[in-house]
Amino acid sequence: MGDGKRARSEEFQSFMVGRWPRLMRTAFLLTGEQHAAEDLVQSTLERVYVSWRKVGAADEPEAYVRRVMINLHARKHRRRLKEFLAPKDDSGLMHEVADTGDRIAQADDRRALLTALAQLPVRQREAVVLRYWEDLTETQAAEAMGCSVGTVKSNAAKGIAKLRAIPALAETVTHGGRK
Repeated sequence: MGDGKRARSEEFQSFMVGRWPRLMRTAFLLTGEQHAAEDLVQSTLERVYVSWRKVGAADEPEAYVRRVMINLHARKHRRRLKEFLAPKDDSGLMHEVADTGDRIAQADDRRALLTALAQLPVRQREAVVLRYWEDLTETQAAEAMGCSVGTVKSNAAKGIAKLRAIPALAETVTHGGRK
């Protein structure tokens, strides 16, 4: 293997190891299942590795990788627009181990939050995850989703409204000490 190729492989490996937890968290929130999240991240990284020279030279490689992940996820679910991502029960949900900086971990009932999030349609879930969990700006979320800022605003607002209307989640917020 040439020195340039070896250097790119090492750069990719460093990127992958450093970003794996965040990519897994995003994928988990998009898919609602640990195994599906792992598959999504692995598929994303396979595609990114092939064009790592271009990706690594990008201003924001992580944004590029996130866009690939969103596209792969959306493509998988495009044919089933009416189907929700969530399993019929939460037995298939494997809850991630939160790091200390994860704001989601501060929720009193993580299961209720993830179950409620899993009930959102694909585009609303993507908008909510990118805007509120990944803390992207509306412009960054629009770029990641491949849509307009207005579409992100609309989907995020509808998603948040649906989350607020779920009784189990509202009960967690009001009775969980977060009034």
